[in-house]
Amino acid sequence: MFSLLRMALFLCVVLALLPTGGAKQDAATPSAQIGATDAVAAASATVSDMWNFCARQPQACAVGSHAAAAFGQRAEAGAKMVYGLISERAASERAAPAATGSITEAARKPAAKTSQDTLSATDIAPAWRAARPVPHNKHGA
Repeated sequence: MFSLLRMALFLCVVLALLPTGGAKQDAATPSAQIGATDAVAAASATVSDMWNFCARQPQACAVGSHAAAAFGQRAEAGAKMVYGLISERAASERAAPAATGSITEAARKPAAKTSQDTLSATDIAPAWRAARPVPHNKHGA
């Protein structure tokens, strides 16, 4: 949970430091006076204020911790389901070579190339030809 808050804070700081690319603001506008150090100071003040949030709002903090626990349980159940699917798939891939022979035997054989030859045996057979006449021997044999 703390790592998510840290990541969100880091993302906010990065977004605050990126240029807007929009229309130019004049120097009289207060938002033009905010620098990187001001943004970092504001972010650190926000983080220190978050640590005191549970002291000020104990009920909101309790509800938030219950919600975070429920979210954690759901995330854990989802991770277990994904892990189960991955391990089932890996087991089926390992079992496929074992069905045809040992794994080392399957690893030694080169992978068979799939043929793109679509001709059947009748297509390959030569066309019918008439019998050639036998040449007669000049000597009458």
